[in-house]
Amino acid sequence: MSDDLVTLENATNRTVPEGGKDQSFTNEKQSPNGDLIENSPAEKDEYITIKRSHFTVALVLIAFAGGMAVGYQMWGRGSPPPNVLISQVTNSQESVRFDIPVDDQPFIGPEDAPIVLVEFSDFNCPYCRKWHQETFKPLLESYPGQILFVYRDYPILSQESVLAAQAAACANEQDGYWEYHNALFSNKYKLGSKAYETYAVELGLNAQELMDCVESGRYEDEIAIDTQFATSLGITGTPTFFINGIPLVGAQSLSKFIQIIDAELGL
Repeated sequence: MSDDLVTLENATNRTVPEGGKDQSFTNEKQSPNGDLIENSPAEKDEYITIKRSHFTVALVLIAFAGGMAVGYQMWGRGSPPPNVLISQVTNSQESVRFDIPVDDQPFIGPEDAPIVLVEFSDFNCPYCRKWHQETFKPLLESYPGQILFVYRDYPILSQESVLAAQAAACANEQDGYWEYHNALFSNKYKLGSKAYETYAVELGLNAQELMDCVESGRYEDEIAIDTQFATSLGITGTPTFFINGIPLVGAQSLSKFIQIIDAELGL
């Protein structure tokens, strides 16, 4: 398996160099009383893991998530119950769908589209950037008018990931979300305060208003809720996708998306 994926490291018992192979990663399953127990070693996938110092913010958000996940009742009929994690589903042979609400998340495409594609992503994630640059546009062009694409923040890499997500949310106030979203993934000016301001200027947005919005932190709670929800699903890496609720992990190829979508459309 060679999915392109940035994951959170199990910092308590291992350190994996960037680009290295993590052979100690274990799947988790739940005992009848709901406790998580270790399973046998997972397939030896290649991951980029995040050093402990780089995901302090993410761990804080995840700690918050642990207390909130129990009450997060967003599971539809036929979906797995809240104590079923994506890691268990993707490592099984069963076909399971998750109910992923669109809510007020940024989206593009017709709201009544037969395919709802939800991405949990991080603007600072190299594989998320790779997928956006290589697959995002060709995929939408392959199914004109048939995909509702929804973007949900899962900023796990660093505090800069959180700030980039806030900058995109602030751009949304000026009806410039998708242009700004694309600019962030272009990586033209990298990330950072100067980059956020420059992207705004180039897109014809009010840069001062956008920067004031970022500095105010008024979207921190909204982004934390997205992070909490992703964590409650058992998502541990970016990008992670759901196609009509079917999980697909990593920056997969266009052909893999087409395979699943064609099946959903009965083609």
